[in-house]
Amino acid sequence: MAETQIFEPHGRAIPFADDQRDGPTLVLLPGAGLRIGYLGLLAEALGEEDFRVVRIGTREPAADLTPTLHDLAQDVVDVMDHIGLTRPWVGGHGFGGTLARTVALDHPSRASGVLLLAVEGEAPVSVSPLSEIPENAYDQARLRMQHGARQNTPDVAAHTLAPGIPVLVIQGADDAVMPPSHGEALRASAPERVSVKTIDGAMDLFPLTHVGETAWPIEDYLDWD
Repeated sequence: MAETQIFEPHGRAIPFADDQRDGPTLVLLPGAGLRIGYLGLLAEALGEEDFRVVRIGTREPAADLTPTLHDLAQDVVDVMDHIGLTRPWVGGHGFGGTLARTVALDHPSRASGVLLLAVEGEAPVSVSPLSEIPENAYDQARLRMQHGARQNTPDVAAHTLAPGIPVLVIQGADDAVMPPSHGEALRASAPERVSVKTIDGAMDLFPLTHVGETAWPIEDYLDWD
């Protein structure tokens, strides 16, 4: 598994991990309050099919600044520039998917498509209290900053999509935090370019608990020459 590095443009400490394979490239952004480590198993599963997976986390919070989603999207693009990515698919889990949509909105030439691992609603969410999250994977300070970023970015709503960019939604059938109805509503808003795959028996942490079922549709949909 690729080790976490820290990129610090203009004092912003942005964690990322790059497995540096030669296949199709996917940027993965973690869910609300979560560090990038829990996405490592999914990255490894995709890596077995030669996908290059780059996990990019949320910057270290600063006491005197609450960024917007646009600021955090710029962090993602800055890391992409730093490691030489031109136009990967950009995706994320929950909040990470909201941020991925913002990357595509702000920088449409930099995203081949958007992958949403569950779809947030209008209200920001945190990890379900029923979820079994390792203590070292969760960060309350980042969660507060992410919630603030959503509140400070009213122009990015739950169904706001960049024009013309394809979207793949993967969601858990039993996800009570980000229910399947969110993904279905997004598909209804742009049926010509939003595809939805639902994993039976999966809850909010399905990228960790249902790794194979999450990886397979990604491999099928994103596998290009």
